[in-house]
Amino acid sequence: MIGRAIGRSIATARDHLAVVLLRAGVRPNTLTVGSLVLTTAAAVCYALGASRRFGWSFRPADPANAYLLLAGVLSILSAACDMLDGAVARLGGQSTELGAFLDSTLDRYGDFVVYAAVAVHYAAATPANVTFVLLCALAVFHAFMISYTRARSEGLARPCSVGYWQRGERSAAILIATFAYNVPALVVQQAILPAFTMIRRIFHTKAVLAGATPITDPRQGNIYLKLRLWRWPRASIPYDLVTGLNIAWLIFARVHPADPLGQCLRAVIGSH
Repeated sequence: MIGRAIGRSIATARDHLAVVLLRAGVRPNTLTVGSLVLTTAAAVCYALGASRRFGWSFRPADPANAYLLLAGVLSILSAACDMLDGAVARLGGQSTELGAFLDSTLDRYGDFVVYAAVAVHYAAATPANVTFVLLCALAVFHAFMISYTRARSEGLARPCSVGYWQRGERSAAILIATFAYNVPALVVQQAILPAFTMIRRIFHTKAVLAGATPITDPRQGNIYLKLRLWRWPRASIPYDLVTGLNIAWLIFARVHPADPLGQCLRAVIGSH
């Protein structure tokens, strides 16, 4: 599988680099905080260039600038730190409950700050794009609720890792859209599709609490479940197909950042 091959390659490189960092005396929490700093720097770049085309300019007012390219580079470095902190903790025998808590908490910060920065970009436009500000808020809401529903379910001693849009998929979507200079397509996607993962986790927990045993792997279900390709696990062909479609959207979809909500609000306010 494509996903499995990529995953193994990344895991191998991650562990080799983690060993090098351990020998250099780098601690897991240092990497966690470093990821936070890099994410914040990337957020500034999103605020300055979220709707721009690519160009070798660092003037925020230019219709084409390099801020998204810089945001992508910073985001990759942040993601690397985010992966390496756990590997360094595991391989160095430095895993602690505080470290796991800090890592999870700062992940939520990362979920928020990127879309907040994109929302600031659209709010600062002339005129402000109210629709895309709201879509950014929905994207943040879904990211938080996906994590929250899992945490609450597992707090009841019920495992709940179901759903396509887990953190890895959401982070990859941000990176792909950033380098494709297609943030509007990302905002629309993340304002809609992750809602289905949140809803699935709610119904999954409801069924488990009622004493049922939901089928989490379509290979164990009927043909109807098998055809729901987005429910297949990672490193499977249906998962790769769904991922390919999502990537194609992020690269090729040309979403015009229209503002129907803002137009309606301005019309209502203007009429008064």
